Amino acid sequence: MKKNRKKSKFFRSLRFRIMIILFILGIVPSVIVAAGIIGTYEDRAVALRISNVKNQCDIISDMLIHEGYMEDPSSVSINSKLEMFSSVYSGRVMVLDLDFRIIKDTYNLDEGKTLISEDVFRCYQGEVSTQYNRDSQYLEMAFPIQGEDDDQIYGVVFVSASTNEIATSIDVLEQREILILGIISILVVVLGYVLSGFLVKPLARVTKAIEDLTDGYQKDEISVTDYTETELITDAFNKMLNRMKVLDDSRQEFVSNVSHELKTPMTSMKVLADSLVGQENVPEELYQEFLQDITVEIDRENKIINDLLSLVKLDKKASDLNVEHLNINELLEAILKRLRPIADKRNIDLILDSFRPVEADVDEVKFTLAISNLVENGIKYNVDDGWVRVSLDADYKYFYVTVADSGMGIPEEHIERIFERFYRVDKSHSREIGGTGLGLAITKSAILMHHGVIKVFSKEDEGTTFSVRIPLSYIPS
Repeated sequence: MKKNRKKSKFFRSLRFRIMIILFILGIVPSVIVAAGIIGTYEDRAVALRISNVKNQCDIISDMLIHEGYMEDPSSVSINSKLEMFSSVYSGRVMVLDLDFRIIKDTYNLDEGKTLISEDVFRCYQGEVSTQYNRDSQYLEMAFPIQGEDDDQIYGVVFVSASTNEIATSIDVLEQREILILGIISILVVVLGYVLSGFLVKPLARVTKAIEDLTDGYQKDEISVTDYTETELITDAFNKMLNRMKVLDDSRQEFVSNVSHELKTPMTSMKVLADSLVGQENVPEELYQEFLQDITVEIDRENKIINDLLSLVKLDKKASDLNVEHLNINELLEAILKRLRPIADKRNIDLILDSFRPVEADVDEVKFTLAISNLVENGIKYNVDDGWVRVSLDADYKYFYVTVADSGMGIPEEHIERIFERFYRVDKSHSREIGGTGLGLAITKSAILMHHGVIKVFSKEDEGTTFSVRIPLSYIPS
């Protein structure tokens, strides 16, 4: 079973296909060349035989006229020469008069009989007719007996000459062709096996490097620059490797941050509880104060857990989206209406600019969560008596939501990382206002699930603008 699988794997390999290509490139031209050589030899041999027979017929024609053989076919010398001619070419010679009557047949079979054929008719018109039959291995020629001076036709010499020696030579050539093709085939197979092994060796090195990497034998990037293709493969793999390292580092950092964020409230609650347990005759007021502090820490832990659950849900496939065709204008109005009481506590104006009516395919819950996080961040990280402006616009393909604020802004060195989980620009300030560092990560995940894009533009002490672009029509991936 294992052996059969190994064979099947080899026949599907690039090496085998290269061998096949080399074999075809080596054998097919050889077969074509050999066939061409044999064909050329046959054509030349037949042409030479025709030329020789024609010359002999020309000589015999003159001899028959000069000796008056057409009137008296009893000449012994002429007949002997015709017999010799027939013997030399291992064939048959017949002489016909103007009445289509056979006056001489070297086979002595049809003398006195009449021979009427198209070739004979052509000869009476002064044409030489030649036919070559490879299967029967015979060359037939009808030659007019014609005077040199008067061009008068006296009769026809009909010759059937054997081409056995030509066929024999062709058979020898074909046998040699088969032998040579066999030798070439063996050489091509051996050469193809060696050459294909050399050609696929860089790919084998790429495979080995990847296997070593996946087995944990190396941690560095791989480099196989023998071919442009192997270089592209290794470059793509190295990019994937770097991405995996980034994801692994992100995962480790995420786990560490989760542990830290969950551990901090628990530690605070334990310290408060231990303080109460370690004291005697604790006043009721102190109990109330400590319980309030513990409640705050429990609320904070609960918010972290809820944000984590939201993030986990958003990390699922986009098929989990409950897409509906909704009025985006009304949706944004509802979001701002819900958040206005929070903004009023700091006297922050919430402004909605709708440039046109917009309807689009969105998941109401996830879209609302994303925009709410942006607006809520604009409120939290703003200055007193500031503002948060939400703008809505659209074109033929996308709708655009812009959330701008008059807040503290984001330092340039932090902008690229604000969408990372648990990343905070100002950790102390985030803790004061109850931030978990997950809001923007949740927002980005929700936007991406809608096949959208989110960008941030910010300048320290001048405010921040988040720009969101989402397709009007949701098309599942």
